[in-house]
Amino acid sequence: MSAASYSVGLERCAANHVPLTPLGFLDRAALVHPRRAAVVHGDLTRTWAQTRERCYRLASALVAKGIQPGDTVSVLAPNTPAMLEAHFGVPLAGAVLNAINHRLDAEGVAFILRHGECKLLMVDREYAGVAAAALALLEHGPLVVDINDHLAPAGEPIGKLDYETLLAGGDPGFAGIWPSDEWQPIALNYTSGTTGDPKGVVASHRGTYLMSQLQITNWAMPRAPRYLWTLPMFHANGWCFTWAISAAAGTHVCLRKVSADAVMAAIDQQGIDHLCAAPTVMAMLADGARARTLPRPVRVLTAGSPPPLAVLDAVRAMGFEVEHVFGITEVSGTPVSCEWQDEWDELPAAEQGKLRVRQGARAAMFEGLMVGDADTLEPVALDGRTAGELMLRGNTVMMGYFKNEASTRRALADGWFRTGDVAVLHDNGYVQITDRSKDVIISGGENISSVEVEDVIHGHPAVLHAAVVAQPDAKWGEVPCVFVELRAGVEQPSEKEIIDFCRARLAHFKCPRRVIFHTLPKTATGKIQKFRLREQAGSASAITHLAGRG
Repeated sequence: MSAASYSVGLERCAANHVPLTPLGFLDRAALVHPRRAAVVHGDLTRTWAQTRERCYRLASALVAKGIQPGDTVSVLAPNTPAMLEAHFGVPLAGAVLNAINHRLDAEGVAFILRHGECKLLMVDREYAGVAAAALALLEHGPLVVDINDHLAPAGEPIGKLDYETLLAGGDPGFAGIWPSDEWQPIALNYTSGTTGDPKGVVASHRGTYLMSQLQITNWAMPRAPRYLWTLPMFHANGWCFTWAISAAAGTHVCLRKVSADAVMAAIDQQGIDHLCAAPTVMAMLADGARARTLPRPVRVLTAGSPPPLAVLDAVRAMGFEVEHVFGITEVSGTPVSCEWQDEWDELPAAEQGKLRVRQGARAAMFEGLMVGDADTLEPVALDGRTAGELMLRGNTVMMGYFKNEASTRRALADGWFRTGDVAVLHDNGYVQITDRSKDVIISGGENISSVEVEDVIHGHPAVLHAAVVAQPDAKWGEVPCVFVELRAGVEQPSEKEIIDFCRARLAHFKCPRRVIFHTLPKTATGKIQKFRLREQAGSASAITHLAGRG
């Protein structure tokens, strides 16, 4: 038999090739476990059968309101049932889901609505004020739907109708508009706000389907996990756990706001066994006033800046089983993890700590990871010292950046996604990030562009040069620290004046927490030597109580 024989009578057809999409997870969960709790939100519990009906009602209602395949539908809401339902209902209408970071200011939200070409915006009433201010900045605003979540604080409606009324008009028997091609977009997730080079990451049905399966298999998730939503659903679609937990027919336990008390109460009352958390959340849980032994082990994925060893030790002593992972919005989740080796259990605690902060190795369902020279693609030595750029390749990598072909070409050059992170490889092949070539600050799990902050500070009349770097922080992992060189002959402003100047122009979480005034170190060509500033920001004196916290 020749190879050509395999090309005859073995064609792709509807019976043997169906576009991959995570949308089918909803039908399966409702079919097999119709009475199992799908969503818990305070005193509200809905089954999988009820959740499925609501998602299809939403899809039908959106179509009735004129939403066409490929339109963008945005949601500005915390981790609530409505936000979860949008992850199925919006794409079942053939539309693209745009979950917006509710920590952004009005200008940031307006930028996303405008650039993302939003046709309909659903807004939780807690964020009605910022949404109204954002809409006022648009020439042509989208149709607005108010989400009156029963646990939300009081707020004035700004929409034409509310979410429950929208659903009531939907058809529960709606068949849904399913993707004809798995390469069609399912979500649009922004990694930056009002910078000059917008980064709207477009995720495909295929990529999110595979990332959902990756999360289940790489974390070895059991049947019916009870998952607590401490990770924002707007953050890369909750690393695709919005769909992954549904695929496992688990229970989504929602939290509007994350606090140590709320997390511990959910663990006690809701039987939580899985959650994802930024190092800041773990630091909250490790606080001495609340630290105690858990009633059962709780598994935690943490990403972003490596958590301090003291925090890791404290939460592990409580009963949290912590795994450090690496992810980025452009790959829809966390395909790299520091999978623990049995023999490491015998090592001293200090050595274990050094191992735990590594990002680790690629998941089985992710195809490629390399650390190498950005120009030649020559891999670095496995010596833990030679630095290169971390590059990824796999089926969960984004389709590209929305309306930004130049950035897409740069990011996906030569068959690799360029993360912009500088890393080393250890002798066992595990990767460890040592720097960020893009100077992105990860604060509380959220990315902050130092360039965006610098641009704002440069607008202060006394500032000649400004350089923003990450400074260690016991609560947030990292916070922005700005070094300011003043114009000649001007009076030095106070630290508070600079911080207030930023707060009037940026979301507060992006604002610097410390301001240092002096001449900035520069190369012969005038480039600021940020590595020297990072050394200073990371000194012992920098890890003190910071001005402007809050």
